Amino acid sequence: MSSTSISAPVISPVRATTRLRLTARGRAVLLGLAAVPLAAVVGLVALSGGSALASGESSPATGFEMVTILPGDTLWSVAESVAPGVDPRIVIDEIQRLNVRSNGAVQVGERIAIPAQYSN
Repeated sequence: MSSTSISAPVISPVRATTRLRLTARGRAVLLGLAAVPLAAVVGLVALSGGSALASGESSPATGFEMVTILPGDTLWSVAESVAPGVDPRIVIDEIQRLNVRSNGAVQVGERIAIPAQYSN
């Protein structure tokens, strides 16, 4: 007598891994896309050329005077006191640019620079 056995076939799971394969052309395209922003920045810097005077004239002296903020002072009151005949908004804007400020908040005892054109 013969015996026959039936068994289920062994199936190994197949891993679905996808690797990104770049050809030389694909690498060149990616490198080109990455270089475009850098080239744009370099081009803008080259075109702007800085703020040099090309006429040979000397630039006006940009000096400043320091003012100490007292209790109750605001940039508006400081601007009115240092430049009474000028629109305070213009003076405040110049004070903020000179002191590299984004807002008009000042603290008591703080020293801020006033443009030389408004110093007494």
